[in-house]
Amino acid sequence: MDDRLNAFDQSRPPDGLAAPLQALWWLKKGGLKMGPEWEEAHRLCQLEEGRHDFDWVHALAHWIEADFGNSDYWYRRCGERRQTASVGEEWQFIAEKLTGGGD
Repeated sequence: MDDRLNAFDQSRPPDGLAAPLQALWWLKKGGLKMGPEWEEAHRLCQLEEGRHDFDWVHALAHWIEADFGNSDYWYRRCGERRQTASVGEEWQFIAEKLTGGGD
């Protein structure tokens, strides 16, 4: 996995991360909870709805929000399903897949 996804010593995502990875970064920086970081992650996910990686992170964002119907919608839309039992494990799973570290 890209180590930059766990670099939280700055106020913005590290340079060079694609928007879906930036959204993952914001979700983790916010403690995988609702708040301003979640809002920024959600905004990034909405930039290119209909693209797999954006929609997959969007599904996770709504799981964090506890809006399970909306989360399920985004999982279906991108052709994925929950792979783990917790938000933290799912964040890790998605991050590894999107950075090529989980194959």
